Amino acid sequence: MKFKSIYLSAALALFLASCGSSKKITATPLAINTTITAKKADLTDTQEERWSHLDLFTDTIPGMSVDRAYSTLLQGRKATKIIVGVVDSGVDIEHPDLQGVIWTNPKEIAGNGIDDDNNGYIDDIHGWNFLGDINHENMEFIRILKKGDDGSETYKRAKAKYDEEYNQALAGKMQMDFILKADKKFQELTGKENYTAEDLKALDLKDPSLTSVRSQFVMILAQISREELAKEVNSGVEHYTNEIEYHLNLKYNAREILGDNPDDFNSRGYGNNNVIGPDKDGAKHGTHVSGIIAQVRNNGIGGDGVASDVVEIMAVRAVPDGDEYDKDVALAIRYAVDNGAKVINGSFGKYFSTHSEWVYDAIKYAGEKDVLIVCAAGNEGAYLDKNGGVERYPNDNMVTGPEFSDNFICIGALNNKLTEKGLVAPFSNYGKNNVDVFSPGMRIYATTPDNHYEFLQGTSMASPNAAGVAALIRAYYPKLSASQVKHILMDSGLAPNMQVQVGEGEDQKVIMFSEASKSGKIVNAYNALIMADQISRGK
Repeated sequence: MKFKSIYLSAALALFLASCGSSKKITATPLAINTTITAKKADLTDTQEERWSHLDLFTDTIPGMSVDRAYSTLLQGRKATKIIVGVVDSGVDIEHPDLQGVIWTNPKEIAGNGIDDDNNGYIDDIHGWNFLGDINHENMEFIRILKKGDDGSETYKRAKAKYDEEYNQALAGKMQMDFILKADKKFQELTGKENYTAEDLKALDLKDPSLTSVRSQFVMILAQISREELAKEVNSGVEHYTNEIEYHLNLKYNAREILGDNPDDFNSRGYGNNNVIGPDKDGAKHGTHVSGIIAQVRNNGIGGDGVASDVVEIMAVRAVPDGDEYDKDVALAIRYAVDNGAKVINGSFGKYFSTHSEWVYDAIKYAGEKDVLIVCAAGNEGAYLDKNGGVERYPNDNMVTGPEFSDNFICIGALNNKLTEKGLVAPFSNYGKNNVDVFSPGMRIYATTPDNHYEFLQGTSMASPNAAGVAALIRAYYPKLSASQVKHILMDSGLAPNMQVQVGEGEDQKVIMFSEASKSGKIVNAYNALIMADQISRGK
């Protein structure tokens, strides 16, 4: 009887080894061995909404082969739920496409006003809001100027940046106001709210100022509708208004709302448990980022998340409209780590830092706890490497030195066309040393507040695409370390052997794609899972 039970156990083990997550992956990784003909036709609406999940080989679209991974590698495999900390502007946890994937603190009793788990945060049911009721903030260089001229190079650089940015904001606001006035006049003259290019051409204009601007409107209306134009202009007005009233306003002090000293790292417990924030509109960025990672797959609404079946989103609000404080970022990272996150997405960044050492220590702390931090490279089309490069925070090399931790990965943004001018998103920062790998970031469709979905773009969107793949690896291969997952993302990607255009305006140039990042590759979920399987088996 004893022998039989052992035999049955062995047989059962053999059966389990032949199916489910323990089954060896024998698929061959994808590789670009020949020239791939770039897709010439425009993407269909369906393709555009989920292009980041598509495949370079079957669709001729430089996505991450997520659909291929699900259909051929993951069926029947078991996974461990992974908590992904989203350090961002807030998350609309009430969105129907996110409700089922929001992390709930199992050690906290909702609404009792008690810090049940003794972590310093009362009723932190779904995460924590380190900004309290703050929506808008100064830029970091404005905070430096407020402290007074200390004769340092940092102050001089901050002053130069302020002069440049403020003048640009004023000019931009004036331009938006001019366009709004012209638009209103064209509505009056055509008798239509949503006039067309043909309507404008038919006008007999007497005002020379309107005659000169009409040709510009006609060119724009040949591409988009007047309704879309109005939306873009209103967005521009909001942007420049926020720049002048909040971001660049030397008299504005949002921290008074919170009542915390941002220069005292030992002053903690501030903020609240409202992870959406004081209004849902302000949570748009974080909601979109969360959707890229975790919105429900194949439910027929909105977009599809990279890892919705295997993740829980922990919302950590620390990124305002403006520059984040180093203290908030450092504490947000530590909060996510201490509460079980195995991947943290950071779709934020800035070019000045007054307490970078706090963030560096938090990154090291995450590394010690085996947590991977995935961070956006930035949207200035800038070269980030030293010797002529641009400083950007956070980073994992203290700007100029060697990497101090191997749990931090920096993501550049791809466009959806495999062409010299179409592969790298024009806004994406790049650098052979300071950007690790690229993933889709141009026009990504995902959740936004109040049950909506939108196309947004930026390295802010590229980062959660990569973080979603990282979460898949950690869910299906939980024994792999954060460092191993980082290098799998980099080493398993596809490497287009081609020239690409990087930067914008006067800084635009053409380089080999291999020089745009450390890996010279595109994140590929299919290849990443194959490599993860091999490494997990000691190969």
